Amino acid sequence: MMTTNIEKRSYVGAVEHRADDGKRTLIGYAAKFERLAMIGSYFQEKIAPGAFSSAIGGDIRALVDHDPGRVVGRTRSGTLRLSEDGTGLRVEIDLPNTSDGNDLWELVSRQDISGMSFGFRVTKELWDETGDVPVRTIQAVELFEVSAVAWPAYEDTTIGLRSLQASRADGDCANRNAAAARRRISEREARQEQKIRGIRQDAS
Repeated sequence: MMTTNIEKRSYVGAVEHRADDGKRTLIGYAAKFERLAMIGSYFQEKIAPGAFSSAIGGDIRALVDHDPGRVVGRTRSGTLRLSEDGTGLRVEIDLPNTSDGNDLWELVSRQDISGMSFGFRVTKELWDETGDVPVRTIQAVELFEVSAVAWPAYEDTTIGLRSLQASRADGDCANRNAAAARRRISEREARQEQKIRGIRQDAS
């Protein structure tokens, strides 16, 4: 992928497998809403409902372990189906009769693989630093891929940290702007008060 600032998040949970009329389908969730997760030891994160609503209509790939050379499904071809429900980002992958597809089917059947993940870029977020640990709420994303993963992990925390630092910088800038605005208002009120006192003195 040529896109930079791609983050990856994983969800450990049951990955269901179904075989019907020769079609082998994996079903699971790549993300679940409103679940706080610790990202490294830096901040907590949760995904807001609706975060994927504008992203799942794109041309998304299904991969094995985030490897772009191991494609096992694609939304454009209909072999990958994504939907957002009340739980999270639901994934259905019709596995191909390839080495990766066959291996993945076997590994999920044995429960050696029980995690799903997604690669994304945040387009809208909210930071809350009122508690001991900052909390990042992801409100909207650009989605690139979903993956079946052998070792679910929270990767690319440096991107989240940069986002937190940028948010803090914006907050500092906003505070400075607010202070400057209050100072200008005070100065204007002081000048207005001086004018009123001058008028009173002239009238007396």
